[in-house]
Amino acid sequence: MNKADLVLSGGGVKGIALVGAVSALVEAEYLPQRVSGTSAGALVGAVLAAAAQSGELSAAQLEKLALGIDYRTFLDPGPVERVPVVGPAWGLLTGGGIYRGEALRQWVADRLAEFGVTTFADLAINDRSLPPEQRYRLVVTVADVTLGQLIRLPWDYQRVYGLDPDEQPVADAVRASTAIPFFFHPATLTSADGRTSTLVDGGLLSNFPIESLDRTDGGKPRWPTFGVTLLPDLPTDNEQVIPALRPLHLLGPPMLLEQVVTTILVGRDQAYLNQPWVSARTIRIDTSEVGVLDFNLSQRAKQTLYDKGLRAGEDFLSTWNWSDYATRFR
Repeated sequence: MNKADLVLSGGGVKGIALVGAVSALVEAEYLPQRVSGTSAGALVGAVLAAAAQSGELSAAQLEKLALGIDYRTFLDPGPVERVPVVGPAWGLLTGGGIYRGEALRQWVADRLAEFGVTTFADLAINDRSLPPEQRYRLVVTVADVTLGQLIRLPWDYQRVYGLDPDEQPVADAVRASTAIPFFFHPATLTSADGRTSTLVDGGLLSNFPIESLDRTDGGKPRWPTFGVTLLPDLPTDNEQVIPALRPLHLLGPPMLLEQVVTTILVGRDQAYLNQPWVSARTIRIDTSEVGVLDFNLSQRAKQTLYDKGLRAGEDFLSTWNWSDYATRFR
């Protein structure tokens, strides 16, 4: 088996395509060592890391899991939000979100439990080359809007919140990373000193944290870090970032406000993708036909997403050469 680290981007329900690409890597006998993800990438990454930790990882298992997700079950409005018209509008206006996100958290917890994983202690790895706080198979990106900063869990539990990472539920971290603003209720985290932070989707600050698993000591990587991204190709696919604004494009090109918001959301990650040493190790998947919030995906649409990811992964691997990459860029 070949070793590799994986970085998975956000993308809402498009995350099924991430699973397809990962399946291609697994079929090619790449064994994930560490996984870093944001939002949908955090959800997929958590299950992937748990399966790898248990030694039960297979492409067939991943496909079955991806195609078996019923995203509609994740739409769990709270009591107020259940009120027709007024409820959802209230959730949007107050910023509290329309859906609680508890169904999503429970789904993640249930899947992880199947592999014997509950807390981050269950995903700990014995890799002395890493700083102690980073010795975990999974790391997810979260935005702490109370502190106004990017957070990586479990790495930052102790440093920022004074909490023991080994005691923190993995599903809670994934729930925070997938808390799409105004759609899902924000997550909360209370630090050891009693301060409560509001956490939302990590894509707000880094939707494709490709650099998160790179070495910082200048040394040569022991194995590749592959990225898998669902990011749109700007400016061509600008409307894919904020699908709700597509009708406005009938009146003309994207407005300045939309371009500014789009740049805030994905500009940092696009800058990384434009670097040759990042682009060369990244699997790009065209998911432009599906919206981030298309939670009513048909079975056929899910299969199409999975197949696109699988083909993108296979195409990438057909030209990938680790020795050539390391010689060129590392």
